[in-house]
Formats: sequence, structure tokens, C-alpha cells
Amino acid sequence: MSIHIQQISAFSDNYIWLIINNDKKQAIAIDTGDSEPVLNFLKNNNLELINVWITHHHNDHIGGVDELVKHFPNVQVFAHQNHGLNHLAKNLTLIDENDNLTAWQYSAKVWQTFGHTDSHLSFLLNVDKKIHVFCGDTLFSGGCGRVFTGTIEQLFDSFSRFNTLNEQTLFYPAHEYTLSNLKFAQVIEPNNENIRQKIQTCEQLRANNLPTLPTTLADERLINPFLRAVIEPSDEMIEQVKSRIDLANYDKLTVFAKLRELKNSF
Repeated sequence: MSIHIQQISAFSDNYIWLIINNDKKQAIAIDTGDSEPVLNFLKNNNLELINVWITHHHNDHIGGVDELVKHFPNVQVFAHQNHGLNHLAKNLTLIDENDNLTAWQYSAKVWQTFGHTDSHLSFLLNVDKKIHVFCGDTLFSGGCGRVFTGTIEQLFDSFSRFNTLNEQTLFYPAHEYTLSNLKFAQVIEPNNENIRQKIQTCEQLRANNLPTLPTTLADERLINPFLRAVIEPSDEMIEQVKSRIDLANYDKLTVFAKLRELKNSF
């Protein structure tokens, strides 16, 4: 069976991810904030939408769901009970930690990855022993989501959990934030050569209107200051954070939290 993963651009910097089964001419969409680009892609490629998977309740992730249900009355929407989609009734399946979804013969485990919100989920799709993580706004390449209804402790725990995966795991964030995140990362670790090289690579991709995503866990361990803080803050990171904000101690959670504070105003 042939499946592939396709990004669809929405709004100014969102990505809606599609898992496409070419043999069956079917698709699964993740975080459909806008219906129009999804409908256009499905029509142009003669695809039926069979599932929608939702990571969290923000409108740029769920705003297109109702319209998609109108066009595909049999589509099944998988979301947390707090994602604001309970009005969908027969089309809605409520999911939470350790539920398992299916993408044809492949399985996808549901993880709670709270922090950005207090009901954020991620989907870990296993295709031939390779994990593809649809992580919404929890992890971005080079960064992390802001803390809204979740807590910084939850976000730290979510990053710690991601770090337990195989280094070749692929992450599919929902926004093209990589270059802006890397500019912050370079301020925090100005001598990190991996960050400098990644900026060059991503600038070339964006100049050609290509996405910088997906990203691997291996790459994020080299360039993402939040993941690097979870693993072990570098001396350079600690010094740069200390020079900009009060740092009571150097434990991983404190450094992680202060990084998020600094990024909020970057």
C-alpha cells in the first residue's frame, strides 16, 4: 500500500497535514483550520476525506472542520472532549491518552502533550517502524508553543516525552516558524554551529517556497533550545539566559521556563 504525507498551506503560516492513500484515493487530514485549501487539494487529486484528527481547540486548527463535514458527511473527526467539536454528534469520536487510531493498516497512538493547551494531543503514526509525530503546536522546529491554558511544567514534560523517541522520528508541526525560532536559538547559543548551518539550509528552502518541515528528533536535539534545555542546558545557554532574565537556579525546568519567557518577548 502506498501512502505519503503532504502539507497544505493555510492562512499565513499554518500547515494542514494530509496522510494520503494513493491506492484507495483517500486522505486523513490533521488540524483543518481552513476548509478551502483542503477541499481544493482533495478535488484536484480526486481524494475522499475519511478522517480528521485534531490536536487542540484553537480556531486555526479546527475552524474548517464543520465545512469539511458538510462536504464529506461520512467523515469521522477524532478529537478530545475539550476541543469544542461536540456538536458534530455522529461524526465525532472522542479520544485521549493511549487511544489508538488507524490509517488503513497503520496504527497511530494518541499521546497527551499538554502545555500549549490543557488538552493538546499528538498523533504518533507508525509506518513500517518509522514514527511520524503530528505534534500541532507543542513542538516547532527550533522552538515550542506558547503556554496558554496549559502549564510550563506540562510543556516541559511533553518535550521530555518526545525525547524518549528514536532519533530518526519525524515531527510535523502545524506552523512554518522555523527561521524565526532559529534566530532566537542563535541568540541563546551564538556559538552553536548546528544552528548556523540550519539557518542557511532553511533560508534556501524558504527562498524556493519549500517547507522546512518535517524535522527529525536528531536535528531538534542539535538546534532546538527548548529540547536542549530538557536534555541538559549548555553553559553558553545558561550564561545567555542569565544575562537577560533573573535565573534563580540552573535546573532544567527553570531554564526551560525562562527560555519560554524570553521567547515570548523576542
